[in-house]
Amino acid sequence: MIEGVVTDAREAVLDLLVWGPEGRQREIEAVIDTGFSGYLTVTPGLASELGLVFEGQARATLADGSQTMFPYYGVSVRWDGQDRYVEAGAADTTPLVGMRLLENHSLFMEIEDGGRVVIEAR
Repeated sequence: MIEGVVTDAREAVLDLLVWGPEGRQREIEAVIDTGFSGYLTVTPGLASELGLVFEGQARATLADGSQTMFPYYGVSVRWDGQDRYVEAGAADTTPLVGMRLLENHSLFMEIEDGGRVVIEAR
């Protein structure tokens, strides 16, 4: 089980441990984004800090309908007690948890300031 919290801005946030191929790690706060179909995003600075391996470019459609290209990297993340290697897009925004990382899990949220966020494997 993974637990997080709903902020006063009504964002569901989780603390996640991420690391690169050389073992450099960092705990990040990531926002759950059900409109994001990927695994995870990190900032370009974090990708550099962790020494993440560049894997390619991907096209994304933003909420306003515009399209953009962004680099993506391989990153390890501790997810529900397991180490997973996933793709992370690099974007100058708060790190995001997307639907691919949530796949095969149930998500429960109490939508209020300080509300619980619970993610459980199915």
